[in-house]
Amino acid sequence: MRVTAVRIGAVLLLAALAVLGWSYRTAVADPVVRQATVSLLPPGTPGAPIHLLLLSDIHVAGPDMPPTRLARIVRQANALTPDMVLIAGDFVSDKALSTRTFSLAESIAPLTRLRSRFGTFAVLGNHDHWRDPAAARVALRTAGIHVLDNSTRRVGPLTIGGLDDAFTGHDDLDATLRAMAATGGVPILLSHSPDPFPRLPASVGLMLAGHTHCGQIRLPLIGAVSTMSHYGDRYVCGIVVENGKTLIVGAGLGTSVLPLRLGAVPDMWLITLRPRS
Repeated sequence: MRVTAVRIGAVLLLAALAVLGWSYRTAVADPVVRQATVSLLPPGTPGAPIHLLLLSDIHVAGPDMPPTRLARIVRQANALTPDMVLIAGDFVSDKALSTRTFSLAESIAPLTRLRSRFGTFAVLGNHDHWRDPAAARVALRTAGIHVLDNSTRRVGPLTIGGLDDAFTGHDDLDATLRAMAATGGVPILLSHSPDPFPRLPASVGLMLAGHTHCGQIRLPLIGAVSTMSHYGDRYVCGIVVENGKTLIVGAGLGTSVLPLRLGAVPDMWLITLRPRS
């Protein structure tokens, strides 16, 4: 009996190590490129279709997301030739199991090489607020990235509204919506958290977000260990269509808490905007 128990224990240990190894390998894999098409533009929009690239939850920190890995992801992003890059926050990570943390300047530096026709726009996430939001804004602007803090920017036929982080209570959705309405253009809301989605009016047909990591660790039969959303699995991942509005939630690129991913691979979204029929 004792020998059998030892063998069972050894098998379980090996299985646990295999799962950990697989989860780390998944966490450091090149992100999957997911694609979506949204009919949002007015008929006859010049220059249509427009290709948006959504990145989120970069979480630069060792061991899984050093700046060298982010630089490789930037090259992958540029190869998609997007018209605009939108980043839904959480540029850094200060997880307890980090083998190394990086300054905001070091973390954001690889993003200077992002290339697109209309430029790169970003909002802050909860980890950016926990680290140093003022320094994050400076580093992003130094990198040539437009930071939207409950504000908007008109870009071609689009109006990008950037909602500051709802998870830490820095969002002002009403002010952002007023600014978007005053700016004109086709409104798109960029938010770190997907949770503001139910409060969007029908006039805002598309919202892009991250934050949930698609659960990051999803156990068989149980699902996500945590979604970091007040709505549980409702807005945890992928494309959600409700009341004529579309929400796209990315799984993100890096990790939080543990440098592991299980059942939720890193991804980026290439979103094609087409004219309405």
